[in-house]
Amino acid sequence: MASMNEAPSGSITITEQLSKEELFKNIKEATERLPQPQSHGSQPKIQRVHDRLRDHPNFEKYYEPRVVALGPFHHDKARCQLAEKFKLALAAKFIEESGCQVEALHKIIEDNISTLKDCYDKEATRSYTDEALTNLLFLDGCSTLQFIYSFTNNELAEFKIKRDQVAFAEQDLFLLENQLPYQVLKLLMSLSDKEGHLKAAIYDFVKEAANKKSKRHKHKRTLQSGDSVINMEEPTHLLELLRTEMLGSQIDAKKKIRKYRRQPFRNIQELKAAGIRVKPSKTSTLRDISVGCVGFLYLPTITVDDSTRPKFLNLIAYEMCPDFQNDFGVTSYISFLDSLIYHADDVKELRSAGVIHNLLGRDEVVAQLFNEIGTDLVANNETYCVVKNELEKFYNAKWKTKLIVWMAQFYHDHFSSPWAIMASLGALAVLGLTGIQTWYTIHPPSTA
Repeated sequence: MASMNEAPSGSITITEQLSKEELFKNIKEATERLPQPQSHGSQPKIQRVHDRLRDHPNFEKYYEPRVVALGPFHHDKARCQLAEKFKLALAAKFIEESGCQVEALHKIIEDNISTLKDCYDKEATRSYTDEALTNLLFLDGCSTLQFIYSFTNNELAEFKIKRDQVAFAEQDLFLLENQLPYQVLKLLMSLSDKEGHLKAAIYDFVKEAANKKSKRHKHKRTLQSGDSVINMEEPTHLLELLRTEMLGSQIDAKKKIRKYRRQPFRNIQELKAAGIRVKPSKTSTLRDISVGCVGFLYLPTITVDDSTRPKFLNLIAYEMCPDFQNDFGVTSYISFLDSLIYHADDVKELRSAGVIHNLLGRDEVVAQLFNEIGTDLVANNETYCVVKNELEKFYNAKWKTKLIVWMAQFYHDHFSSPWAIMASLGALAVLGLTGIQTWYTIHPPSTA
C-alpha cells in the first residue's frame, strides 16, 4: 500500500500532451488505483501521521518521541539515543526472567519477520534489511515488555531511570509513529515463563494511560476475566488497545436514530442558563454520554494533564489512517467536548461538576487545549446526535425550564418552614390591603 501522504500509484497529471484517449483510459482504470477497503480481519498498517494534522504549527512535536524511539520511523533520532542504553538493560532483565534462551527469543522474531514487516507501511521499512529489522524489533519488543512490567510493579528504580524520562517514555509508547506490532509482544510473551503476568501488566499500563484507576500491585498478578482488554480481538498495537479501553463497548453506544438534524450546539454556560446541569457518568468511557429525563447531561470524567494533548492527537491521527475502518469515536468525542467548551467558565463548570480534573492549573489552558485539538475535525455526526437532539429540546423549552426553576426557588425561599409561610402570607396580606387602599384612593365610592 502506498504511503498515506503519497499519491496513489498510476496517478496522472493533465497536460497538453495527454490525448483524450489516454484520459478516457485513465478514468476507466481509476478504480483499480484507489486504496482497497480494509477487509474483515485485516489490520491497518503502522504509518506516519497524515500531513494535514502536521500542518498545525504547534502539533508536530506531539507526534514524535521525546525520550524513546520504538520501531523504524524514529530510530535514528539524536534525542532518543540515551534510551538505547536503557533498552539494553531492560532487554537483559526480560531475557533473564523469561526462562528462555536469548537465541530462541530472537529466532521467533526472525522466523516471523516477513509478517511483522508487513505490519508497517512500506515507507517505514524501505531502508532496513530483514536482519536489521529483526534485531530492531527484538530489542524494542523485549525492552518494551520489561518497561511496562517494571512500571506497573514499581520496579523501574533498579534501572536508574529518572522520573521525567519515565513520564515521557510512558507517553512515547502511545504515539502512532512509535508503535510496535502487538504481534511482536505476543510472540515474545509466548516464550516467557511470565506470560500471564506480562499480559496483566499491559492491561494495567493501558488502563492507567486511559485515565482509569488502576492500582500498582505489590504482588505480581495475571489477567482476570473482568479485565476488558482481553475480550477484544488481537489489537494492531498498544495505541489501539488504548483506544478500545477509552471508548468502551461499541454495542452500548449504538442507538436507533430516527432522524439527524444538523443544528447549532450550545456551550456549557448556555445549557446552564436553560436549566441543564452536568453530572459525571457512571463510567469514564468516552461513549458514556447521555441526557437524563430531568435535564441532566451525563459526561465521562476525564483527567487533563501534560499527557492529554499527545494522547488525543495520536488517537485522532490513528482514526484518520486511510486503511483503518472505524467510527471516529475519539474524534467525535473531542469534537463534542470542544462544542461544549468556549472559554474558561465552561471548564470551571465542568470542573465543579466533577467531570474534568484539571492538573494543568488555569481553566483557560484547558479550554485552549480542547479548542485547538478540536479545530478542523470531521466527526461522525451519528455518534452523539441523539444527545444533541435531546439537549436542543431542553434548550428550546427554556421558558418552561426557567419557570420550574423559579417556582422551586420561590417555594424554597417562602414556604420551607412555618415561620416563612406566615411571613409570606403576612406580606401578601399587606400587599393586598395596600392595593385595595390605593384603588379606593384613586376611585373613591360615589356618594348620594
